[in-house]
Amino acid sequence: MPSNTTAPPAKKKGRRARLLLLLLVLALVAGIGFGGYWGVSTVRASFPQTSGEIRLDKLSGEVEVKRDANGVPQIYADNEADLFRAQGYVQAQDRFYEMDVRRHVTAGRLSEMFGESQVDTDAFLRTLGWRRVAQQEYDSVLSPETKKYLQAYAEGVNAYLKDHEKPADISVEYAALALTNDYAIEPWTPVDSVAWLKAMAWDLRGNMQDEIDRSLLTSRLSAAQIKQLYPAYPYALHQPIVGQGAVDESTGKFDPKAEAGEGDGATTGDTPGNGPGGSDASGTQSQLGALSEVLDTIPALLGPNGNGIGSNSWVVSGNLTTSGKPLLANDPHLAPQLPSLWYQMGLHCRSVSATCRYDVAGYTFSGMPGVIIGHNDKIAWGLTNLGADVTDLYLERVGPDGYLVDGKVKPFDSREEIIKVAGGDDRKITVRSTDHGPLVSDRSSELEKVGQKAPVGNAAPDRGTGYGVSLQWTALQPGRSMDAIFAIDRAKDFTTFRAAARNFEVPSQNLIYADTAGNIGYQSPGKIPRRTKGDGTLPAPGWDSTYRWKGYVPFEQLPYEFNPKRGYIVTANQAVIDEKTYPDLLTEDWGYGSRSQRINDLIESKTKDGGKISPDDMRTMQTDNRSEIATLLNPLLLKIDISDPYVREAQKLLEGWDYTQEPDSAAAAYFNAVWRNVLKLAFGNKLPKELRAEGDCINVRPVDATGPVDEQNKLVRECGQRDPDSAQPDGGDRWYEVVRPLLKQEKSTWWTTPGDRTNQPTETRDQLLAQAMKDARWELTAKLGKDVTTWSWGRLHQLTLKNQTLGTAGPGVVQQLLNRGPWNLGGGEAAVDATGWNAAGGYEVIWVPSMRMVVNVGDWDKSRWINLTGASGHAFHSNYTDQTDAWAKGELLDWAYGAAAVTAATKDTLVLKP
Repeated sequence: MPSNTTAPPAKKKGRRARLLLLLLVLALVAGIGFGGYWGVSTVRASFPQTSGEIRLDKLSGEVEVKRDANGVPQIYADNEADLFRAQGYVQAQDRFYEMDVRRHVTAGRLSEMFGESQVDTDAFLRTLGWRRVAQQEYDSVLSPETKKYLQAYAEGVNAYLKDHEKPADISVEYAALALTNDYAIEPWTPVDSVAWLKAMAWDLRGNMQDEIDRSLLTSRLSAAQIKQLYPAYPYALHQPIVGQGAVDESTGKFDPKAEAGEGDGATTGDTPGNGPGGSDASGTQSQLGALSEVLDTIPALLGPNGNGIGSNSWVVSGNLTTSGKPLLANDPHLAPQLPSLWYQMGLHCRSVSATCRYDVAGYTFSGMPGVIIGHNDKIAWGLTNLGADVTDLYLERVGPDGYLVDGKVKPFDSREEIIKVAGGDDRKITVRSTDHGPLVSDRSSELEKVGQKAPVGNAAPDRGTGYGVSLQWTALQPGRSMDAIFAIDRAKDFTTFRAAARNFEVPSQNLIYADTAGNIGYQSPGKIPRRTKGDGTLPAPGWDSTYRWKGYVPFEQLPYEFNPKRGYIVTANQAVIDEKTYPDLLTEDWGYGSRSQRINDLIESKTKDGGKISPDDMRTMQTDNRSEIATLLNPLLLKIDISDPYVREAQKLLEGWDYTQEPDSAAAAYFNAVWRNVLKLAFGNKLPKELRAEGDCINVRPVDATGPVDEQNKLVRECGQRDPDSAQPDGGDRWYEVVRPLLKQEKSTWWTTPGDRTNQPTETRDQLLAQAMKDARWELTAKLGKDVTTWSWGRLHQLTLKNQTLGTAGPGVVQQLLNRGPWNLGGGEAAVDATGWNAAGGYEVIWVPSMRMVVNVGDWDKSRWINLTGASGHAFHSNYTDQTDAWAKGELLDWAYGAAAVTAATKDTLVLKP
């Protein structure tokens, strides 16, 4: 499903509010379409001033803000406080509405902006307590230096707000909000910036949904079948990030050159798995089913969480490049958002010294100081999600007085939270926590209006069984990730880079590295728990203290590499290191390595026989769209004897296909439709309804249809055919590994289907594949027409960029004003060009390479980059989506870094004065 930074605003209350909103829309339409004065002035009022001079409170000296034609700012200052103060001001100019929505998400205060519809979301986020943990970090954990930077950044944001007293002068969305409630913008605080890291950690949290799903599967499937659906990582096919290394027993540190001894593999306590059984099974199913529904309503800020979501990064040593220096590439895969999640900028001390140490450029988040991914004058780095298992769910036995631990009742740690609701009554919730963490299952209980009687004890919803579900998560403990960001920005070599990475605790990321001395490296940081018992793949019994965490993997023992002999390092969410050679369990739920292995293969192919890799080769690799599942399945599809001439016509598209997924490819369109239908037929009616992902209807032919499809014999949309008690797989690369061994078993029970009024029963692999090919033919006939020569993957696989609030559920005309697209894209699920789609819901693009960069280390001005949208968050600004067309074509833009290159690229210069 597409990720939304917020859920829809509340329904407009009262005829007058609806009329005012309609007038605003009509004014905007008139202003945009016909030059009407009020509409144009309203839209343009929020556009930033990018030239001339502005007085800025608390500056100690002049700051220059140079913007290129794409609106990307490069900031020049004489001291660090002024640098981050100016960063806050400039980001607020371009993106304050986005920043404001984000901080309301992280604080669980969306209802204050959008009303009643957000109460349940706020209640869950208050239960997690992101903002409370961020406040604890700021108060007692972060360094004084980091707090100084955060405070300076907040001062810059607030200086902008002071200069723009009317919300409509900040962003046009506020003009619409003003019609439905009395929302007032509050000053920015340092904690608002820190809290965003918690949101990022939430969407990159690892295997929590897999943990729930595995438990729910026990209601219908055997342990052996569940194991088939969650296969082990295919180490023999897809190489991990780190090729060798082990923890040296004499030093207690990871040594990337050491050979692992026998028996050094990961251990997880005395038993695999950890789910409670017996009479507790029904409590588990009830609670986890409810929790799964709650999680589906929580906005995914970065993208759909789960298998297939991740990023690509790789670095190649100068020995293998045309420049003789390292090349580094990164493209994080996140939900498509408008504006893009990323914000490009440069932060430069005019004279780098001990008192002003920053000369860094790259990508950051609006609302956060520093640079997250990029390079300085000595090093470059990139990030991908490591996917470590840093969450555990615990089934708790609860009662009115507390929860059970080792036969004794312990009292809850409880607090009350008041949720303010625009246009409605305040709501009160009670948040209860165990030693493991907050009782997240409470949030499916009824919320209380302030002043009314609460449900008894605000108990867990499943009062009949006396169970609840708590969440233990590393991000709910104060940490120093904000310290790490600034330290990485000013790191000068691999030693200082690793020292900075030590504090990058959550979310746990794969860090790749290159420097001007020619070195390349990798570090896996993060606070990763050690379990006394169990492996984190199933919910644990909270009443048994032997299932508690027993500390964390020491940073010194986490895997890393430095100048490996092979000359390159690839991270794309695959396994970090072979579990047989590493003593700690990082996770059982890696990405399955389709993208990473393809990148490895491309590098090896390019460099064999002395070949060299150029920067443009790196760009081309980023846009590689080959389908791995097609290499397995397509040869079998071509062998199926198809007698129906209309299905045979589609089958012929697959002959000679090279497995690439270009936007104009008819073969890619048909194959992906076949793959989707294979999954539906083989697995969809065998999985429990709790796992069901809502999708669009499957287009099928009527049961009595014969002959060609024409006006006398139309297709119909059969929405009612879906089994309400079944689920359809998402089609990610975990399913590649599920299907891979089954393709060799012609009579596996997975190929057996009972059939229905649209499909024939199947008993063998080839019968099911034939039925899938038939269903796919009629589905695409309905979607794309009966002439297969006019089919194309891009017409199915479209990207629409949506404003994350009014653009997702506002009035249709407002959506047209704020949203952009669609774009017909190539690429696909688990391809290197990971324009992801979910087979349970259709072919729409739901995650993308949210930015791309290729860093030419040491020759920085020859580096290239691009963003998904543009620098501006203001609809109708020239930099709103000015990079998207080039992004869709796989193109990159020049990335000016040095002073001379920046000056040459500068279009506007703004001077901020004390």
